[in-house]
Amino acid sequence: MLIDLTGRTALVTGSTQGIGLAIATALSGAGARVGVNGRGAEKVNAAIDEIQLAWPDADLVGVVADVASAEGAARAHEVLPDVDILVNNLGIFEAAPALEITDDDWRRYFDVNVLSAVRLIRTYLPGMMARGWGRVQNIASDSAIVIPAEMIHYGTSKTALLSVSRGFAKEAAGTGVTVNSVIAGPTHTGGVEDFVYSLVDRDLPWDEAQAEFMRVHRPQSLLQRLIEPEEIANLVTYLSSPLASATTGAAVRVDGGYVDSIVP
Repeated sequence: MLIDLTGRTALVTGSTQGIGLAIATALSGAGARVGVNGRGAEKVNAAIDEIQLAWPDADLVGVVADVASAEGAARAHEVLPDVDILVNNLGIFEAAPALEITDDDWRRYFDVNVLSAVRLIRTYLPGMMARGWGRVQNIASDSAIVIPAEMIHYGTSKTALLSVSRGFAKEAAGTGVTVNSVIAGPTHTGGVEDFVYSLVDRDLPWDEAQAEFMRVHRPQSLLQRLIEPEEIANLVTYLSSPLASATTGAAVRVDGGYVDSIVP
């Protein structure tokens, strides 16, 4: 399949590292103009440099803003007034005993993982609908369905994100705009490496630590390894394209078979 996003503008939140950086790189490779987002100029510029190593002709825009806040979302809109592809990738996670998660922690997870996406959808969806074309994708997680005992606040926030996606897909019905969730499975990022080592012996070499983590903490995975960020980005790029015009309101899995369910 030939995916050509030339002429489209994308915004990928939290795209200075990990899955977000991989998505920004893949969309750039498909020809889109991409807004690279992070809270600090240094990290945003470093991410832009990294993407340009892969795609020297990439059309990239630095969006330095904390989009978990209303002020940050407004700043993003100033830099990129019109967006055709919105990828709400920003998210936080950490392990915490269920009974020790405070009210402030619950609010913070909702603000960052859910409300940031809602706010940007409200910002950009009307323009997409008026133009008759657009793609919104919210990066969810297997934890939305298989709530992990060690981070139920994170899992619950991702469950909410599935509802957000379905609801806004109904708002955009018949307009040529699609809204979907991407259910990412356990993925190999720097943050996840730290998370893995918080649960297994820190003295283990990485390959052994990963295998132990999957065996003990994620035994449902059919892939039996962590997913690479580029594998998530491949699906996001397809869903961002005209080829995915009939996929909307969906929770599409790229989870390595982790979720033990026939649908979604």
